[in-house]
Amino acid sequence: MRVMISCGEPSGDMYAGALAEALRARDPGVEIFGFGGPRLEAAGARLLGNFAGLSVTGLTEALRILPQSFRMLRRLVEAAREVKPDVFVPIDFPDFNFRLMASLRRLGVPIVYYISPQLWAWRPGRMATMKQHVDKVLVIFPFEEPIYRDAGVPVEFVGHPLVDLTHVSRSRASLLQEHGLDPCAPTVALLPGSRRNELQRIAPTMAEALPLIAARVPGAQFVVAAAPNLASDLFAPLAGPAEGGRHNDPGAPEGGRYENDVALRRPAIIHDQTDNILAAADIAITASGTATVQCALHECPMVVVYRLSSLTYALGKPFVKVDTYAMANLVAGARVVPELIQDDFTPERVASEAIALLTDRARHEATRRALGTVRHRLGEPGASDRAAGAVLEVARRGAKPA
Repeated sequence: MRVMISCGEPSGDMYAGALAEALRARDPGVEIFGFGGPRLEAAGARLLGNFAGLSVTGLTEALRILPQSFRMLRRLVEAAREVKPDVFVPIDFPDFNFRLMASLRRLGVPIVYYISPQLWAWRPGRMATMKQHVDKVLVIFPFEEPIYRDAGVPVEFVGHPLVDLTHVSRSRASLLQEHGLDPCAPTVALLPGSRRNELQRIAPTMAEALPLIAARVPGAQFVVAAAPNLASDLFAPLAGPAEGGRHNDPGAPEGGRYENDVALRRPAIIHDQTDNILAAADIAITASGTATVQCALHECPMVVVYRLSSLTYALGKPFVKVDTYAMANLVAGARVVPELIQDDFTPERVASEAIALLTDRARHEATRRALGTVRHRLGEPGASDRAAGAVLEVARRGAKPA
C-alpha cells in the first residue's frame, strides 16, 4: 500500500505525522511519501520536498514564492507518475494542493482530502473542484459535514486530531519557575503565529500591548509559545528589554493617561511547549488559526488577533462569507472570545480585552465554560485513527469514475 501525503505548514505537518502513525498502526507495511515537514518525516514518511520557505499567508506573499511552488508541484507529479500511489491525501494548504490533486486525479489516483479547506468561509466556488476530484473529504469540525453533504460531496466528520495530540507534561509551577517566573502571578500566553510573515505583522503590535497590560494588572507576566520551526530573531519584538514609560491607559476615560513607570518583566520565550504553556496560563493572546483550537482544548480564555497585508486584506475581504474568524467562535456558533482583526488589532484594544479577562472573574469563568462546550464539540479521541481507516478504505476501493 502506497500513500502520498501533502501538507504545507506546521499545523498540517502535525496532523500529517499523526495520520502517518495511525496508518502504520493499521498497516505496518504501508509506504508513505510526499511533501511535508519534520513531523511527517519523523513518522516514517519519505519526503520529496519540505515546505520550509513555502508556508506563507496572503496573496501578495504567495505570489513571491510561485516559482518554488511550481517546481515542487512538478517534482511531486513526476514522482506520482513513476510510482503510482494507491491514494493521495492532501491536508489543507488548498492553493498548492488543489493543483496537485487535479494532476494526480488525471493519473487515476484516488483522493481523500483531510483537514478540509475553509470553503464555507471564502471562495465557496471551490466546492465544485472538490466535487470533481475528491473521493472523500474528512472534516474535523462538526459544522463542516452538512455543508459538504448538501453539496453532494462524500464526507465524514472524524473529529479534531488535536484532541489526541494535546498533552501536558509539566505543572504550572515547574514550567514557570524554570524560566524565572512566579507561579502565583497572572500569566499571559502569547501565540503570535507559526509563519514568518505572520510574526512580522503580529508580534510588534502584540509587544506594544504588554506594558499596557502590566500597568493595570500588578505582577502580570508573559510567556511566548514559539513554534519550533521559526528562527529566534523573529521573536525579537517580544523579547526586548523590560521597559516602562508613558502609554495610553485602556481602562481610563477617553483621553485619560497614566504616567507611571511600568515594571514589565521580560517575556519568557519557550519553543515547542504550547500545551504546557497554555495549561499554565490564565489567558492567551493568540493569532487566529489552529492556536485558537489549542486554547479551546485547554479552556484557556483568549484574545484572538490577526493582520494581513493591506493589499491582501482589501482584495480578499469581498470574498469572505463569515462574520467571525476564530475557530473557537465558529464551533461555538457564537462570539465567545474577542476577535481583533486588521485595523481593530491595536495595542490598546488588545490590552483592554486582556485586562478584562484577567480582572473580571465572572467573564473569565463564563469564557472557560463556553470553551468547554467547544472542546466537547470537537469530537471524541481517535480522530487520526478514524482518518487512517477512511484513507485505507478509499485506497482499497480505488478512485471514483472520472
